[in-house]
Amino acid sequence: MLSLKVSGMTCGGCINAITRAIQAQDPRAQVQADLVSQIVNLETSLSSAQASELITEAGFPVSQ
Repeated sequence: MLSLKVSGMTCGGCINAITRAIQAQDPRAQVQADLVSQIVNLETSLSSAQASELITEAGFPVSQ
């Protein structure tokens, strides 16, 4: 499981955009996001770097 700090999430639409971005590359991925803590937890076969890049490309900066 990966845990990433993601900035800019404010609503369910943001979570959906992140989920779509991840699942486009890993359809079996499970995505859980907490808007308050700005943490996204992923169960995926993607590496942390790959997931971070996809989320950033979706418009949400990832902090390390």
